[in-house]
Amino acid sequence: MTLLSRLRHRFATKASRTNLPPSGSISRSTFAAYLTTGLPRFGALGYEALTRDGYQRNPVARRAVQMLSDGLASLELTASEQGRASPQHPVLKLLAQPNAAQSGPAFMEALASYLMLHGNAYIELVEGHDGAPAELYLLRPERVTVVASSTGWPATYKYQVAGTVVNFAVDPLTGRSDLLHLKTFNPLDDHYGLGGVDSAALAIETHNAAAQWTLGLLQNAARPSGALVFEPGDGATNLTADQYTRLKGEMADHFQGADNAGRPLLLEDGLKWQPLSMTPADMDFINSRHAAARDIALAFGVPPILLNIPGDATYSNYQEASKALWRATLLPLSTRILASLSGWLQLYWPELELGIDLDSIPALATDRAQVWAQVSAAAFLSDTEKRQLLGLTMLREDISDG
Repeated sequence: MTLLSRLRHRFATKASRTNLPPSGSISRSTFAAYLTTGLPRFGALGYEALTRDGYQRNPVARRAVQMLSDGLASLELTASEQGRASPQHPVLKLLAQPNAAQSGPAFMEALASYLMLHGNAYIELVEGHDGAPAELYLLRPERVTVVASSTGWPATYKYQVAGTVVNFAVDPLTGRSDLLHLKTFNPLDDHYGLGGVDSAALAIETHNAAAQWTLGLLQNAARPSGALVFEPGDGATNLTADQYTRLKGEMADHFQGADNAGRPLLLEDGLKWQPLSMTPADMDFINSRHAAARDIALAFGVPPILLNIPGDATYSNYQEASKALWRATLLPLSTRILASLSGWLQLYWPELELGIDLDSIPALATDRAQVWAQVSAAAFLSDTEKRQLLGLTMLREDISDG
């Protein structure tokens, strides 16, 4: 079953996976919620198969996701409370080493990868003896199911692995849980995000098929091998079924494939080899492969020039494309993730705000230098206003004056 076939099957059977309440229990306020409540968009096998075709077997998608996850992992995070920088805040130590098995960059890399591929990411929080957050763990998204309440909001997150089920309850009043659910926007589902492999499914399958086609051409000297023409002599008839089967088997075993390239062909009486060839127009499928690669890059928000895809001249140079990647994709993505993390962890630190040190991003160094110069030259602004425009936290004397 191809990638697109699996997607069509999943969408076609979505209605049959909807869980309805007992008859007579649906009120007007809950009816709409049941239209989208059910199992996750990916079953265990479905997500694995889609990821295998769309990520493990496709170098363009693999590199695009890797660029995004590496960018997010390289960010230098900041923490503030009440607008004041807190470089020694315990949350920074927690994010630098979320658990014993993962460093901070490895954690953020996996988080971004799950979010781009599946459209969902789940973070489990474990408290220490003092009641403060001690560890953070990422859960495989295809193992988590959102169980909705009668009002349509998540009531429980059910995590299943190896026959074990763990339920993470959701407070019906505050919506808080020990499990944070991050998701991308999905216009057709209330509870699950939309993964990048969904949007790029057609382009990924086209690109993979082109790769298989290229391999087949290389194994056959970049052209259809040719045709064996039987020219019967006097009194001869067509090949018998046994002769045809034997001839076909010998051709497959001894004259096809890269290992048999250049081997001379020994023909019996009455057989003639008629070579075939392809025109340059017939072999122009390589342009289709480049077009598919650009569509894959577009689905993940990565400028094609950064993936070494030829034929794209949208940006004048690599540096401009790197800036576009950060401004159009990485910064919005990281802002959403950090905003969700801040709100989730405010149960323990009510004034917490997580941010990014923009000056630590090499791709934005030139732009940041220009902003610094312009703001510094504005004599009509106070130091506090300049710091706010530069995205810096307030000084202690500014807070006391306020």
